Amino acid sequence: MEPAILMIAVGALFLGALVLDTVGRIVHVPRVTLLILLGAVLGPPGLDVLPDALADGNEAFAAVALTMVAFLLGGSLERRSLAGHGRDILSISIAVVAVSAVTVVAALVWAGAPVVVALALAGISGATDPAATRDVVRQSGRRKGRFAGNLLGVVAIDDAWGLLMFSILLTIADLVAGGGGTADAIRIGLWEVGGGLALGLAVGLPAALLTGRLKRGEPSLLEALGVVLICAGLALYLGVSYLLAGMVAGATVVNLARHHSYPFHEIERIEWPFVLLFFIMAGSLLDLGLVGDFGLVGVAYLVARLAARVLGGWLGARVASMGAREGMLMGIALTPQAGVAIGMALVAAGRFPAYGDQIIAITIASTIVFELIGPILTQLALSRAPDDP
Repeated sequence: MEPAILMIAVGALFLGALVLDTVGRIVHVPRVTLLILLGAVLGPPGLDVLPDALADGNEAFAAVALTMVAFLLGGSLERRSLAGHGRDILSISIAVVAVSAVTVVAALVWAGAPVVVALALAGISGATDPAATRDVVRQSGRRKGRFAGNLLGVVAIDDAWGLLMFSILLTIADLVAGGGGTADAIRIGLWEVGGGLALGLAVGLPAALLTGRLKRGEPSLLEALGVVLICAGLALYLGVSYLLAGMVAGATVVNLARHHSYPFHEIERIEWPFVLLFFIMAGSLLDLGLVGDFGLVGVAYLVARLAARVLGGWLGARVASMGAREGMLMGIALTPQAGVAIGMALVAAGRFPAYGDQIIAITIASTIVFELIGPILTQLALSRAPDDP
């Protein structure tokens, strides 16, 4: 009966998502937020009626969905686009991650958190949620504007800076704690980032050369899906970042595949079912009881990260000679935070077991908050952003 129940459940979730999409347009709430709430209602936090097989496949859903998102975001990093807006994207992405690290460390130490916890959470604070951000942009219908283009460019690369910053701060935390794991921290950080970049190139180079040959000017659905699944599977197997691998593969294809009229539009046609299941399962894993263990340190983390988004966007805009208001709106639009942050928290907890419960509790509880309000803030920022083409 399990396969039958699984098929019925997935079909019901797909149809239910259509209803939520309609509701979201009426009440002006992003469907990402509604899907996460649906997962919380149907999963263990609520009715607990989702089949076990869905939970068992959650890691695969997450890897495939986020690799698809990263692949498409990488496809937005075309040389011509970067030539026009590359300075904006780099300035804002680096500024937001750097300001988040400094602001969160200062706020958490002020709130009485141990320095190790402050450093670990500061590294985690730079992570965003490219899947939620991209979906809100798509739902807004403003994908072609300069603001939306810059936003997609930033979320395509900011997790790379975030992973680098996390590795650096974890190394510093090791030194503060007096542990002997400094070399391990550096090795793990370099492997996750460097391995992701190398895997993206290893998959993207042959994909750029070979895809689009069977169907003139456009890769077929099987080609595009095959590339994404191989990329996601190898990233999981090797323990490297599938976000970075997918982003680099997409950027490689869009810049080197000259025989394509446009790269991998087939992925855009099929990504939503995977992303939908990812958000629902993310909601089903939320432990709302952790919110009660938040404390002053958790509140300080929330406030500091939100403030750092705005300040980092403003600073990046100043460096890029953009408007200050546009930069602050960009920072607000980068509020969503999801799976990458939780993955970082698990690494930090494993490195510092004495502080592991606090790091995980604050990260998961803040993720609940940022996943619920983040897409709404992104939608607000898009609605207030300038209409430049």
